[in-house]
Amino acid sequence: MKKIWTLLSVMVVALILGACASGRDSASDGGDVADEKPVVTVSTSFLRDMVEQLAGDRVTVETIIPAGEDPHGYLARPQDLMKIQGADLILYHGLHLEAQMVKALEATGLAVTKDFTDEDLAMVDQDGESEVDPHFWFDITLYQKAVATVAAELVTLTGDESINDAATAYMEELTELDNWAQAEIDSIPEGQRYLITPHDAFNYFSQRYGIEVVAPQGISTQSEASNADISAIASFIVENEVPAIFAESTTDPARMKRIQEAVSAAGGEVTVVSGEGQELFSDSLASEGQEGDTYIDMFKHNVNLIVSNLK
Repeated sequence: MKKIWTLLSVMVVALILGACASGRDSASDGGDVADEKPVVTVSTSFLRDMVEQLAGDRVTVETIIPAGEDPHGYLARPQDLMKIQGADLILYHGLHLEAQMVKALEATGLAVTKDFTDEDLAMVDQDGESEVDPHFWFDITLYQKAVATVAAELVTLTGDESINDAATAYMEELTELDNWAQAEIDSIPEGQRYLITPHDAFNYFSQRYGIEVVAPQGISTQSEASNADISAIASFIVENEVPAIFAESTTDPARMKRIQEAVSAAGGEVTVVSGEGQELFSDSLASEGQEGDTYIDMFKHNVNLIVSNLK
């Protein structure tokens, strides 16, 4: 079944690439286009929130990868063709986050990380190869850099300079969030600052806030943790008396249960923080109307969950 979906995804991507040259003409029914709001299609819930914070109701936002789904393994669907073909602006993360849709997005869209420098990016080991970590949004200063890029594109798209005012106000909120997050992480005793998660999504968070991050998987959820990886992390937990490890909203909590069992076999004890409202957000925001459905709420949720279980 997975092979069938992969084949369908390849076919959809091919259709997207073929349609991108035709613009929006085929998506219009011939109505009064001048009265329509510009359509911005984004790859993830993070970018949906970013555009909504900046442009509000000045644009219509379409999201390709629904909230709660994993962008690393997301396969293009037929309806994604219409979202891309009907867009005035297409925004995606880049850095190979949307791994299965890279060709279509690169051909039609703009990467919000296009202004990042080599110094901005974290490199991690992925199956013996050095790769760029795409999870930049866990460093708020890098998220602000992406916000600046998107704001400029939205001003160009809409001609509305007031988007710059919205960007300035949002940047101030993000700076306050950054300062708050640092103070909260600093409240964890230094010897207890160990964040253990299913996959390696929190490197930027680690570098920004001074908390060591350990994960059995690499930067992509598509890789598998080996028995040796599980054993090594279990030993680390026992040696450092780590009280809690964390599930993520877009990964299977059974992965962390394996670590818990290995810790128990090694003579230790650790709590798996999981369940509704008790999972870290890593690759997606929450669904609309739930806690963590905006970038700021997501970040606060994560920090509060980490601090309350490690302090």
